[in-house]
Amino acid sequence: MGVNLRDIINAKEIELESLGQKILAFDAFNTLYQFLTIIRQRDGTPLIDRKGRVTSHLSGTFYRMVNLMSYGIKPCWVFDGEPPDFKKSTILERERRKEEAEEKYKDALEKGREEELMLYAQQTARLSQEMVSDTRELLDAMGIPWIQAPSEGEAMCAHIVKKGDAYATVSQDYDSLLYGSPLLIRNLNITGKRKLPRKEVYIEIRPEIIELKNILDELKIDQERLILIGLLLGTDYNPGIKGIGPKKALEIVRKHKEPEKIMKEVKWEFEIPWQDIFNWFIKPKVSDRYEIRFKEINKERIKRVLCDEHDFSEERVENALSSIIKKQEGLNKWFKR
Repeated sequence: MGVNLRDIINAKEIELESLGQKILAFDAFNTLYQFLTIIRQRDGTPLIDRKGRVTSHLSGTFYRMVNLMSYGIKPCWVFDGEPPDFKKSTILERERRKEEAEEKYKDALEKGREEELMLYAQQTARLSQEMVSDTRELLDAMGIPWIQAPSEGEAMCAHIVKKGDAYATVSQDYDSLLYGSPLLIRNLNITGKRKLPRKEVYIEIRPEIIELKNILDELKIDQERLILIGLLLGTDYNPGIKGIGPKKALEIVRKHKEPEKIMKEVKWEFEIPWQDIFNWFIKPKVSDRYEIRFKEINKERIKRVLCDEHDFSEERVENALSSIIKKQEGLNKWFKR
């Protein structure tokens, strides 16, 4: 979900080659939810192994990371920790929406409305602790480092990029900009042709990069006002103010110097004080206790995780690994700091 800044932000399309040799901090949960949402069968059901365990997340992680690594990209995944207390209502609301989508999916399935199956199925995606553990094991086997954030993954990604330990945050959401990430890369996990919901129309999705400094300069605001725009539009911690879109929010934050006057004008009446959310974006819970160290790919361990445990095609896995090794002469060089 996250804050929707699309209408007031200019992004620059980039080629994957431009990211070669760069460390990218992936918001792990955001990435996994993308894979769980998109990688599905025609009836909307996710990929599963013979034991009925979902494997869409593993398929996305393996094949997408292999593809990115073939360009010399160095992925580092950052996993969410404990969310702040004021996110609980959002989590409950998301679960309610998933249950509602499940009912709509069952109804569409019973009545044969095939065009609705994928739409509702995608809204039911859930990430379990078992999926997280399986993903971490696969990342270890692929030599990809991962970091456990003390709280929100995007906040930790932004912190790592600000420190200069990674080039950019990778997420489909814009929230890392509110946390101050100097660079944000979107569409990296969904590059290619994608079908629009309920339409026989396909669009080409390309990676894009957003530079925070340029955005603030173009909008003629500072970081605090960007956060205030986020609060007006709605974040992971609060609904947006009814009737206010990105352009209106920008107009309001430019008009008032004091945040209190902004919130008085929009009549903030939510249970959570706006100051709590604002201060969280200014100073989120992050940690300097992390290490980004790349290791060599362990082919046999990858095959144990994917083929032996989850019934992946050994031939396909072998071909993917052979491909990356061929593309990366001197593979060890890519995975040394």
